[in-house]
Amino acid sequence: MKTSFPKDSIRVLLVEGVHPVAREAFEREGFSVATHAKALEGPALREAFTASGGVHVVGLRSKTQLTCDLIEAASPRLLAVGAFCIGTNQIDLDAAAAKGVAVFNAPYSNTRSVVELAVGLTIALLRDVADKSAAMHQGVWNKSATGSRELRGKTLGIVGYGAIGSQLSVLAEGLGMRVIFHDLTERLALGNARRMASLDALLAESDVVSLHVDGRTDNTALIDAARLSRMKAGALLLNLSRGHVVDVGALAQALGSGRIGGAALDVFPDEPATNADPFDSPLRGLKNVILTPHIGGSTEEAQEAIGAFAAERLLAYLNRGDTTFCVNLPNVQLAEVDGAHRILHIHRNQPGVLAELNRALAAAGLNILGQHLKTDERTGYVITDVDRDYDPEALQSLRSVAGTLRFRMLH
Repeated sequence: MKTSFPKDSIRVLLVEGVHPVAREAFEREGFSVATHAKALEGPALREAFTASGGVHVVGLRSKTQLTCDLIEAASPRLLAVGAFCIGTNQIDLDAAAAKGVAVFNAPYSNTRSVVELAVGLTIALLRDVADKSAAMHQGVWNKSATGSRELRGKTLGIVGYGAIGSQLSVLAEGLGMRVIFHDLTERLALGNARRMASLDALLAESDVVSLHVDGRTDNTALIDAARLSRMKAGALLLNLSRGHVVDVGALAQALGSGRIGGAALDVFPDEPATNADPFDSPLRGLKNVILTPHIGGSTEEAQEAIGAFAAERLLAYLNRGDTTFCVNLPNVQLAEVDGAHRILHIHRNQPGVLAELNRALAAAGLNILGQHLKTDERTGYVITDVDRDYDPEALQSLRSVAGTLRFRMLH
């Protein structure tokens, strides 16, 4: 099956060092692929989007900002965007949906990597590994059991019980920890984990608090001075979620006073744009504090899995119109087209579109073999399979159906 124009005419742009497995997947399908090892911004980003008539597919990670202006400049050529990471905060999802541009991410591919880092950091904090290692590098031998504790028997409080939080729950329990969790959404507790009715109740009971919430603005300073004061004296705090979730100034004060016994942070409110830029934080230099440069999902295994998953989602959309796991358009799972042509129609969710679309199909003399419709609060997606006996010119009327955002033909 081919798209309505040659695959080698579809241009794919991959930036920020997306794993080579993604490029290989697109090239195997016959698409034209360009890559950039680093994030692009400003004029360089706009030039990459619009050069040679524009791009059809963009793959990026967390640093490249896909704004409304860029999406507007890339239209109408741009069909889809792949976020080769978990988050999509760097993409204007509303602007993409308004242009009928599908956005996909890889929400689960680096879950194991983040969970393993959380477990490792917890053990390192409980054993004061970072400070003892730093002392050894300075020639200081400090062999002491004072302040060093086992993981077994401690209570782990997980804030956010999604893919990462729930898998951390299983591993932590296997290591002998007692697990409690808090989530705004109803979640199935795994193993012996116990749900807490409130965040404050979790904080008061936990020896270790690990944050795994999403990046919504409501989570800004979720852990502030007041919440830190409700934690058990000497408890540990981990943040591997989003930088703005923790008030780092308040945390620095709590650590300095000894109220909080240690912390490990992998994300920060302000992060350097490149590895060449300096990093600063009020947490630098504090005792029993481990700071890592946003590497929770940065393992070779995770990056390969992300590259494969996001590329597969984009290819499913390009080749058969499948929007499973799309974050800004209605999700429709579709089989391959066999012996038919497939018409993809994305439109504003307004009354009468399907009726007008079907009238246009009937007027064009098309025999409908199958049809799917899925809507959300703003967008509708109609997929129609038709037989091959029709006048292609008659399809032009489908582009003028009221509310049309995107029309595409697969054959």
